[in-house]
Amino acid sequence: MAMMEQPEAEGVRPAQRTNFLAAVPLLGFVVIAYVAFAWAGADFTLPRFNPTMPSGGVWPITLGDMLLTGALIVLFFEVVKSTRTGGNSVVDHALSMIVFVVCLILFLVWQPAATSLFFLITLISLIDVIAGFSVTIRAARHDYSIER
Repeated sequence: MAMMEQPEAEGVRPAQRTNFLAAVPLLGFVVIAYVAFAWAGADFTLPRFNPTMPSGGVWPITLGDMLLTGALIVLFFEVVKSTRTGGNSVVDHALSMIVFVVCLILFLVWQPAATSLFFLITLISLIDVIAGFSVTIRAARHDYSIER
């Protein structure tokens, strides 16, 4: 027996499905990768690839360069995720704040994390927290003004 769909009331949004995996802060994976590599004794300044540029110059790409590039790419996706409004956005921001606090504590108390690379990863996680709250507040104001 087919169910008839209820017509939507004007101005009422359909219920959104909650996906808790969408609330997982992606920068946490970058921090975990750094900790794993540092714990294993990896040298973040050792060139891993040496592509030759069209100019003839050689660009040495290090593990630190790759982690920082990954963190910046993840930051983009985190900012895009923060444009969503709803219950999951609060959880997402709380978890992002936890990632920042963990980064800050590691930077201050764990010697392998006392590097410029990890400082930049910590700074990226701080930008994620600030941008996440700012973008969510702005999007919520926009949604509220449209619905009124």
